[in-house]
Amino acid sequence: MKTINLKNAKKLLVLALIGTIGLTGCKKFLDINDNPNNPEQATPALLLPTVEAAISQVVGNSFQVYGNIWGQYWTQNPTSSQYRTYDQYRIANSAMDRTWLIIYRNALNNANLIINSTSANNENYKGIAYILKAYTFQVATDAFGDIPLSESLQAAGNLNPKYEAQAVVYDSIFNYIDKGIALLQTKQAIPVTSQDMLFDGDLDKWKAFGNTLKLRAYLRISKVDAAKATAGIKALYASNPTFLDEDATITYTTTGGNENPFYNEMVNLGKTQNVVASGTIVKAFVKNNDPRVFSLFNKVVNNDGKNQDTIAYINQGTYSANTKKLVSSPSPLVGGRAVEPTSAVAPVKLISNAESLFLQAEAVARGWGSGDAAKLFKAGITESFTATGNNSDAATYIAKAPDAVFSGSVEEKLKAIITQKYFAMCGFQGFEAWTEWRRTGYPTFFTTSAASTLGEGRMPLRMPYANSEATTNANYPGNVVIYTPVWWDVK
Repeated sequence: MKTINLKNAKKLLVLALIGTIGLTGCKKFLDINDNPNNPEQATPALLLPTVEAAISQVVGNSFQVYGNIWGQYWTQNPTSSQYRTYDQYRIANSAMDRTWLIIYRNALNNANLIINSTSANNENYKGIAYILKAYTFQVATDAFGDIPLSESLQAAGNLNPKYEAQAVVYDSIFNYIDKGIALLQTKQAIPVTSQDMLFDGDLDKWKAFGNTLKLRAYLRISKVDAAKATAGIKALYASNPTFLDEDATITYTTTGGNENPFYNEMVNLGKTQNVVASGTIVKAFVKNNDPRVFSLFNKVVNNDGKNQDTIAYINQGTYSANTKKLVSSPSPLVGGRAVEPTSAVAPVKLISNAESLFLQAEAVARGWGSGDAAKLFKAGITESFTATGNNSDAATYIAKAPDAVFSGSVEEKLKAIITQKYFAMCGFQGFEAWTEWRRTGYPTFFTTSAASTLGEGRMPLRMPYANSEATTNANYPGNVVIYTPVWWDVK
């Protein structure tokens, strides 16, 4: 896990600036292709941390909240109101304006500037930028479905980029990863060092990140295009790949503007505790006698200031019926407790080590990868226990927890893998957990929010397009209701 060095003022400034963009309440946003500050003049070394910071702002704040609520880890606090519309599944298009701006203007545009740089010997920077571009496009298309792609980042400034099918976006993702990994092989390139906030320029780790991202992407399309997924994963394994064996994270500091992005937003909202524990995840943890629940959520505190020895929850979306109930908040470990400053240093995980192991377990269980699926499955659980400070409890859990049984048919094994991945992602990777549920239908214990406005049986399956697209892009395809599945969601 990488911690940002306080001595590196440039990195901290980048995080603060991106955080400011993420928190602004402005009504009007610049077009994603408008570039009044002319950052084309910046060097790849200066642009790289802006790309990483922008991605972490989206994954660690906006999509983190949606994912953790729609993934039923968190729900609206009965004594506050900030995220009631999330639990209601009633999201205005304008709620996506800031996120869309950060994805295209800050992350993708700056990644493309690195790729198109004419500076000599910057192949390694370009390789990393291609991989980050692939990562960002996957996050964007998994959220919104069809999105602007080939025309969205043109240097001349196309104000009306066309939307392209999600299948085409995924083909581009695989292409970008391949280009990125190939460029990382360049021997005489300028070395990437501390400008890289994820791996400090360790190219072997970037190759592992690219391979893991490719595995994630092929598995994502495995139900809608099994032939492509099978062939792609088998070809990946034939290349003797390395996969991530550590978290790909940015860890923050306690200084102003450089905190965990979700905690930073809570500070700007007056340190109001807007999210609390959802009964969906807490009941699943309790069923399995899982000690991680005490690491991921805070015990409730009585009026006398003393902790109760319990994690209190409300069922998803029942905030109106529980206005007098004490409910546990997410813990500082995941940056989710507003009144505890240690939330500031919680990491944003782009891909976690546990996720990497579960992805490998799934590939092997499907017969597309090589290795021992059961061993990888157990290693994923153990890594999650280690990440939450419960390493000594992992073996007992694996032996006794009902949801840790790894046997039976391929589908039964896949259910166990995705369910355990869901537990491992609690609080850290909300968007990815919700996305995996959309792909697989696992875990099977989700409930419809009591506050839902979508109608019986409907759940959020995508995010709405940004309102800024509807008002500025002539090729805007029109609104798509959020209970419409995205392309790969054919479960």
